[in-house]
Amino acid sequence: MIKHPNATKEVVKLLNIQYDSFMEVKPYADKYGHPHPSDTRGWSQIIVSSLTGIKGIERKKGADLDDGSDVKGANTWGAIDTPRFNGCIKAGTKSDISGTMASLDQQPHIFFVLWDFEPIRNRERCRIWVVRPQRDAVFRSICEIWYRKRETGEIGSNNFQLHPPRNKVSNVIRNTCGNLEYPLLFSAVRGDKGFTVTYFNPDVLVNGQCQKVD
Repeated sequence: MIKHPNATKEVVKLLNIQYDSFMEVKPYADKYGHPHPSDTRGWSQIIVSSLTGIKGIERKKGADLDDGSDVKGANTWGAIDTPRFNGCIKAGTKSDISGTMASLDQQPHIFFVLWDFEPIRNRERCRIWVVRPQRDAVFRSICEIWYRKRETGEIGSNNFQLHPPRNKVSNVIRNTCGNLEYPLLFSAVRGDKGFTVTYFNPDVLVNGQCQKVD
């Protein structure tokens, strides 16, 4: 699935472009009291496509990637509220399988991209976790609990939120239906000369499994 052995080289270039553009406009957003206009969703999708070789869907409706996978992004840089991964599983749409476990069978992967700060030196960081909804029984179990609670009315929202480990040394992503340690695919931290890859494990794309934690 990885498009070439040097996949991370292009990703580092994109991370540096993203950071430079973010910092260039930030003073103006601050000056006039507006949220930062950075497109976390778009950047996250581009980064994942660059890393994996899975293309987007050419602005069509549907999944984020052309193999049926989705990408969720959250960015703490200059954030006013608390960034979360939103809409992580399907609910509330017109699709016949929306709101059911069958929707997970259509997704080879869900990628979670978090832009935050590493806690030691407070340097900018980008991490990507990946889950395999079709095969990961532990992830499916918390989705099944959430769908069941939504069906009974205990949960009224269509938004399955996951709370990432912002600015922490952790791979635990939390939800009221279960806290899991997610397989880490990629991590990069910005130094004085730009981003450097600190972790990359493409094997999790084919064998990664979540682990339940307290």
